[in-house]
Amino acid sequence: MSTDPHVAPVFPSSALITIDVQRDFLSESPHGIPGTTEILPRLTRLVEAFRAAGLPVVHVVRLYRSGGADADRVRRSLLASGVQLVVPGSPGSQLADEVLPAGCPALDPDLLLSGGVQHLGSLEFVVYKPRWGAFHRTPLEPLLHEQGVDTVVVAGCNLPNCPRATLFEASERDFRVVAVVDALSRARPEALEELSGIGVTLMDVSAVVEALRG
Repeated sequence: MSTDPHVAPVFPSSALITIDVQRDFLSESPHGIPGTTEILPRLTRLVEAFRAAGLPVVHVVRLYRSGGADADRVRRSLLASGVQLVVPGSPGSQLADEVLPAGCPALDPDLLLSGGVQHLGSLEFVVYKPRWGAFHRTPLEPLLHEQGVDTVVVAGCNLPNCPRATLFEASERDFRVVAVVDALSRARPEALEELSGIGVTLMDVSAVVEALRG
């Protein structure tokens, strides 16, 4: 872990950001991302550690409206063809069971699509993002500031796309940034090296859990 005082994570003022940990993106789903189901045990341990520490957890999700008009351009043809993927209100749009707090409600697509923050617990939230990065056209940044967060810990689905964009956006906003390398699907060494070059701290789940306990 970095000792540079400008980038070193400060875990007592950290939040966990999970990216696209939804049923339609799990490995076994028709349009799932390879390796995503496989990270769930470690990701679950990470989520539980943040809950135990009394620190915020923000689940950032995708919702694709019919036709895909408000989606990344590279996905619009697929969605326009009739493919059903994280459709608002559908079972596939829901968070994976493993990361859900006990007794929490289903996702509220109307609230999320309107730019609202859904509360799953006293310090657990859901935010919808319309593009790759979790900060683009979302309430994430003000939510983190309201919670006194200066360090974001990022895990979830498909590092080359949404987690990578989120990590860069967080860095641009002067957050201290941690990528949890064994709780990110498709986390390849060359991508991790690039992230390290912009000051992202690379840690595994065990190291983060230990830091939270410390």
